[in-house]
Amino acid sequence: MSSALYKLSEFFIIFIGIPVVFTFHFNVWAKLSIGIIGLIYIIMVLLRVEKLQFKITPNLNWKPFFKELFLKLLLIAFTTVLFVFFTEKEALFNVVFNKPKLWVLILFIYSFFSVYPQELMYRTFFFQRYKELISNETLFIFINATVFSLGHIFFRNTLVLVLTFFGGLVFAITYSKTKSTLLVSVEHAIYGSWLFTVGMGDMLGFPS
Repeated sequence: MSSALYKLSEFFIIFIGIPVVFTFHFNVWAKLSIGIIGLIYIIMVLLRVEKLQFKITPNLNWKPFFKELFLKLLLIAFTTVLFVFFTEKEALFNVVFNKPKLWVLILFIYSFFSVYPQELMYRTFFFQRYKELISNETLFIFINATVFSLGHIFFRNTLVLVLTFFGGLVFAITYSKTKSTLLVSVEHAIYGSWLFTVGMGDMLGFPS
């Protein structure tokens, strides 16, 4: 399970084949089953093959992490407020003010049941399995962002693909620097939650 050929086959099935298959219309339970089986496979490989332990890395540099995150969030907030204001003004903070319970529920479900599995798959697993196959770090991060964007192709939404590509770049860089699934999950959850909060939920496939 560690040969280059096996890993390349694994890569094309998980990160290209399955996302493309999900663009076709078929039973949602079948899609869910494929997703669950894929996640179980990823966890088993990380535990049994890569010998990773699911534990919080000690001595994480939280202070510089949050300083950098705050600066990036300010830029994202400024840009997205302007974007929503000029493209769909009535959606600006609409869910927060008009459906606060839904807002809290979606943020909880998204942060714990969507973000962490994504980061486990696209950062922890991806970096652990394929880093040695591509020595050029810039190219590796670009590929990671590309397949992360491709993983959202089932939305059939150009804006989603663009945002997830740039988000993938940010998350890949964060993971490359920190080697922490927890830190990159926190960052992912905060940015994604902000996009829903500012009023981009309908544009990005959030139920609102």
